[in-house]
Amino acid sequence: MTERPASLADLELTLTNVKAERIKKVAALAGRSARSRVGALLVEGPQAAREAVTCVPERVRDLYISEEALERHPEIAQRALDAGRYVHLGTAQVLEGMSKDAQGVVAVLDDAGTSLDDVVATKPTLVAVLSNVRDPGNAGTVIRAADAAGADAVVLAGQCVDISNPKVIRATAGSLFHLPVVRSLPYEDALAALSTAGLRLLAADGSGDVTLGDNSADASALSEPTAWVFGNEAWGFSDDELSLVDQVVRIPIYGRAESLNLATAASVCLYASAQAQHSA
Repeated sequence: MTERPASLADLELTLTNVKAERIKKVAALAGRSARSRVGALLVEGPQAAREAVTCVPERVRDLYISEEALERHPEIAQRALDAGRYVHLGTAQVLEGMSKDAQGVVAVLDDAGTSLDDVVATKPTLVAVLSNVRDPGNAGTVIRAADAAGADAVVLAGQCVDISNPKVIRATAGSLFHLPVVRSLPYEDALAALSTAGLRLLAADGSGDVTLGDNSADASALSEPTAWVFGNEAWGFSDDELSLVDQVVRIPIYGRAESLNLATAASVCLYASAQAQHSA
C-alpha cells in the first residue's frame, strides 16, 4: 500500500500472503541486528501499540492490524490514521507471521534515543537507574513501575539489556512511550551527571546500613530529588559501584523470603520516594 487510507472505512485487506517479503522484514525486527540496520523497533500487542500511536505517533512508520483485532480495537487504527500514519489490514495468519505475541496488532517505530543532558535539563526529582540489568522482563517492568510512580526518567547504565528488545517493550506495557529512557551510559558517568544535577543517589541493596521505612532513615530525605540505583539481578553491586552513591538502603523482609525480585524492589523504593515527594 503506497497511499495512506483516510478513514477506517477505506481500509482494505491488503496483506494475505504469510510468505511476503514485507512480513519477513517485520518479523526480522525481533533480532537486534535487523533493528540496528534499519533504525526501527518492533511493538507487539494492542496495549503497547495503542500507547505508541497515542504518545509518539510521529515515530510510527507502519501499523499492522488483523481484521479481528480491528473489530476489537478500532481506536488503535483510528488514532494512527488521525496522525497520518500508514495502516495495513492483514489476516490473522499474517499478523502471527510477524509476531507470535502480536495479538493481531504490530507497529514498527523509528528507534529514538534520549540523552541524559536532556533529562537533566528538565530538573528531574525522581529517576530510576538500572546498572547492568540484563533480564528484559525486569528492565521492562522497572520502566513500567517508574512510569506508574511518576518518575521523570529511567537511565540504563553499564551493560544493560537493549531496550529495543521486543521482550522489554512488552514488559513496559506502553510505558516506554511515556517517559524518557536513557541508555548505553557508563555507570560512573551516569551517576556523576545525576549527582551534579542535585539528585541524591540511593542504591537499593541488602547490604545497606539504612532500612527503608525505619526511623533510622531520614524520611524527609526521600522527599528530596532522588535517583534510585538498582543493580544486576544476580550479583547486585560491586564495592566500587556502591562507593559512588550517597547512601545504601535495604528493604526490610518481614517474612521468610530471602529477597525481593529486582522489579518488585524497584517498585517499593520508587513508590516510597513518590509518596514522600507528593506529600511534602
